[in-house]
Amino acid sequence: MFAAALLLLGVLVAIPTTVQSIGVCYGMLGNNLPPPSSVVNLYKSKGIGAMRIYSPDGATLQALKGSNIQLIVDVPNNNLQSIASDQSAAANWVKSNVQAYIPGVSFKYIAVGNEVIPGNQAQYVLPAMKNIYNALSSAGLSGQIKVSTAVSQGVLGSSYPPSNGAFSSDAASTLGPIVQFLAKTGAPLLVNVYPYFSYVNNQGSIKIDYALFTSPGTVVQDGQYGYQNLFDAIVDALYAALQKAGGSNVNVVVSESGWPSAGGTAATVSNAQTYNQNLIKHVGKGTPRKPGPIETYIFAMFNEDQKPAGIEQHWGLFKPDGQPVYPIDFS
Repeated sequence: MFAAALLLLGVLVAIPTTVQSIGVCYGMLGNNLPPPSSVVNLYKSKGIGAMRIYSPDGATLQALKGSNIQLIVDVPNNNLQSIASDQSAAANWVKSNVQAYIPGVSFKYIAVGNEVIPGNQAQYVLPAMKNIYNALSSAGLSGQIKVSTAVSQGVLGSSYPPSNGAFSSDAASTLGPIVQFLAKTGAPLLVNVYPYFSYVNNQGSIKIDYALFTSPGTVVQDGQYGYQNLFDAIVDALYAALQKAGGSNVNVVVSESGWPSAGGTAATVSNAQTYNQNLIKHVGKGTPRKPGPIETYIFAMFNEDQKPAGIEQHWGLFKPDGQPVYPIDFS
């Protein structure tokens, strides 16, 4: 019996854990994009298991019903002040944009603001997060939907080597209390992680293969941790910063990452395909500091022609007609 139990344990240990499907951000700043029902069908046909939208679009939420696609929905930046100052405004927002679509829509996170820390609106983020959390609690939903905010990797004041990661003085005063709130509620910090921008702004010191996951070996040795790619280095710098801010139990969810296929420095179809395909392959493994799957959302589903000219219009995995900009395998 004991031997059989050991054998069973060995079998259980040998079964690989399933890596959660990678998500893709669905931006809508285009005048030629397909209807949301077609977009949801495209997600399902490609096996994309999660989506982020930047405002609670009714047609998209309707199309997501019954799809089992996990969703991040943003509280838009222009709603932060009103929701921060009025609990009833938060309750109405949750009622109209979340409760109205449950149980059909699989809400996972509410991102209260996108990249407003540091800045003029940063002061509203935590009060708005608390009011949204209270509204979810009143609706009996705080156990299944986590409340966070999305920040850029620019909140890091230092990031090299990754163990030196710390929030900048501008960001830390706002992020410190937010990290405490996330730790208390069991929510992750959502971070938009872009090795592309780190590379473009530091070409003298960063090689492109380090940014594209194609370095043949370790590029940065940081104590016991060796880094073969810049994505891991940024994420682990964020973990080091969280630890210093009292959030050693707070996970990082990569709420955006990607590479443009045209419009600027190193923005080619080949580089975009290399980065995004390698990202998909890599995130199941985790980072040197934090092994295990990294929940990650690629930016973005489509090229968006109503964004500013240049690279901003060329982050899409797909053209508006649903054809891939380049081949990509989501499995």
